[in-house]
Amino acid sequence: MATPAWPRPSVVLPCLARRPEGLKAGLRAVPEETAVALTYGSATHAVMMATPADLPDLGLGFSLTEGLIAHPGELTGLEVLPRPAGIEIRMELAGLREEAFARRRRRLAGPLGCGLCGIESLDEATRDLPRVAAPTRLSAAEIGAAMTALADGQALHRETHAVHAAGFWRPGQGLVALREDVGRHNALDKLAGALLRQGRCPAEGAVVLTSRVSVEMVQKTALLGAPLLLAVSAPTALAVRVAEGCGITLVARVRGEGFEVFSHPQRIA
Repeated sequence: MATPAWPRPSVVLPCLARRPEGLKAGLRAVPEETAVALTYGSATHAVMMATPADLPDLGLGFSLTEGLIAHPGELTGLEVLPRPAGIEIRMELAGLREEAFARRRRRLAGPLGCGLCGIESLDEATRDLPRVAAPTRLSAAEIGAAMTALADGQALHRETHAVHAAGFWRPGQGLVALREDVGRHNALDKLAGALLRQGRCPAEGAVVLTSRVSVEMVQKTALLGAPLLLAVSAPTALAVRVAEGCGITLVARVRGEGFEVFSHPQRIA
């Protein structure tokens, strides 16, 4: 069987556009959406629809934000492989992490699951998180600038108008990393992987999102270790409670220098 062609992040398709003068034939760039399987050893842990770009970052970041590793050294292998039905990110875990993953897989053999990646009980959906205590502070001007920089840096979104972004803002340096994806969780996982690969310290800046803030986004930010989470949209009630509990400053509905702070306001200068 021939190896499938590697998909591009976007594709241009024909469409009919309604204009004041009537229907006109046109072209529209739309983001690609590909099935991506994340496997550890020979076991598939999760399959998700994702934009086929920055996939090594997705594999590394997902491993961290899902609690499968605590630092990059615990992932001893990572390769991205094209498959007839999609893409496989195949990873290898080191030592004790591999043993813990095997035990987790055995527990997943039951008939029921709650729908979150690799989670086998409702208790784990509200898992214990590390306390984020970094004192990093941002001013109102920096918060507005961070959101503006995120929007300005979204090349794929400018082309397609259909993807989310996650960025990392560092005081004194600006937006130092940005990743895009059709899935908001994937964009954040890709950002986490990019920061690990670049050797950046998440405690020294803020995660910036184009999406609403659900509890999973707060959980992933806590496991990354970033003390501030800025978003253009509103949070859920559970996301606010979790951010308060794990020490994250949650800032939402950012519009220029206007915003709403839901937890730990001491980090806002």
